[in-house]
Amino acid sequence: MKNRIQPTTVERRMREDDFIVSKTDLKGRISYGNRIFIEFSGYSEAELLGAQHNIIRHPDMPRGVFKLLWDTISAGQECFAYVKNMARDGSFYWVFAHVTPSYSPEGRIEGYYSVRRAPHREAVRRMEDIYAQMRQIEQRAGPKDAPAASIAFLQDLLAGHGTDYDRFVLGQELT
Repeated sequence: MKNRIQPTTVERRMREDDFIVSKTDLKGRISYGNRIFIEFSGYSEAELLGAQHNIIRHPDMPRGVFKLLWDTISAGQECFAYVKNMARDGSFYWVFAHVTPSYSPEGRIEGYYSVRRAPHREAVRRMEDIYAQMRQIEQRAGPKDAPAASIAFLQDLLAGHGTDYDRFVLGQELT
């Protein structure tokens, strides 16, 4: 179903008091989505449950961002990221995501929990430019090397401005 969706230029903006919440298993299959997730994704709860979370992945998102996210959370750390998602009707919506591992009573990671809120518009403008550059690098690098190449670009860009990914996404301006 997802592959047949054509992106549109229609943007839907989250309201300031909205929080999109979802849970997945270790493989990224959705096990819970709140009503705001259902509203913005455009999918029914039945369509979302059991589906891969990437059902809402927008093609404008560089693969490197998701590699960075998955590497971070699978290592047991929290991750913050700006993400452009695509709804079932092809419209898009930006979120500021906070993704954390969920643990079993024995202390093993058993899934992931994500809370997304409305991003700051200036951050979206910055990320659109950076993500466009990352996608160009990924295209030149080819499928196998794309994520690593775009992550290296992002890390070099941020290091050149005296910051790292976490500080950048949590609000430090590029100087």
